[in-house]
Amino acid sequence: MELDQHDAHDKHDEQSMLETIVVPRTHDLGGGFEVRRALPHKDRRMVGPFVFLDQMGPHVFNAGTGIDVRPHPHIGLSTVTYLLEGEISHRDSLGTVQDIRPGAVNWMTAGKGIVHSERTGPLVRANGSTLHGLQCWVALPKASEEKDPSFSHIAADQLPVLEGEGATARIIAGEYFGKRAPVPVESPMFYVDLALQPGARMTMPAEYGEQAIYVVEGTLDLGRDGSFGPGQLLVLKPGAAVTLAAANGAGARLMLLGGEPMDGPRYLTWNFVSSSADRIEQAKEDWREMRFPKVPGETEFIPLPDTLGRPVRYP
Repeated sequence: MELDQHDAHDKHDEQSMLETIVVPRTHDLGGGFEVRRALPHKDRRMVGPFVFLDQMGPHVFNAGTGIDVRPHPHIGLSTVTYLLEGEISHRDSLGTVQDIRPGAVNWMTAGKGIVHSERTGPLVRANGSTLHGLQCWVALPKASEEKDPSFSHIAADQLPVLEGEGATARIIAGEYFGKRAPVPVESPMFYVDLALQPGARMTMPAEYGEQAIYVVEGTLDLGRDGSFGPGQLLVLKPGAAVTLAAANGAGARLMLLGGEPMDGPRYLTWNFVSSSADRIEQAKEDWREMRFPKVPGETEFIPLPDTLGRPVRYP
């Protein structure tokens, strides 16, 4: 993974509830399949424990096509895959084989090291499909960075949902709005899928030290701060509670995310996150020498890029 230099705008108005607006660039991964990377950003590396945020698609794959992310390693983080449309087949070095569909959560904790692949399954590939979703990386606290790897799949009907007055909030991970998701998080955090119908309004309380809003679909009205369209990450000022509304007479789909600040800076290179730059250098060498565990049934892998430099320090 290479770090991108996105466009950003800082809010200097003392009356504004926003600290930073991140407008990610869109990358074509081939065949028109686009990804927007909102984190990391050159001016905003993290929001709580979130160090990475990609929006995948939406994209329509013709019959016979799909995604094929070959086996690759991680350390020091949890990956969070959440789909709005489509299906992905996950396989990892623990022997896990799990399809993920809209509304469910795949939560993979790398700890001291895990390898996984993400592909379009054969049946879905044969028929053609639409894919739209988000993948995040959540940095682990220092005490958990070298724990044994693990994988959890939480079905959609196991996640708490709050509904009322045109708003539907699904708690994907952590705790928010007084509800906690049954996901094995390692630090105080929240991740929420919020759908607002036309005319709906909802208050986003200041429950954590660092909070942000990612606009997935529609237009978000933040009152005096203005309106914001899809693909923008809005980082709130500490202690700011904001009223969220769907603008322009249409609905909006938002991801609310954040948590408490991490217990010190993190380093990031490629697929590795750690509080120690030396630990990342060790992980690079371990992958180069194929000392990570293998994914059963997989023979392909993504080689360590030759262009990697020293780990980048966040923040």
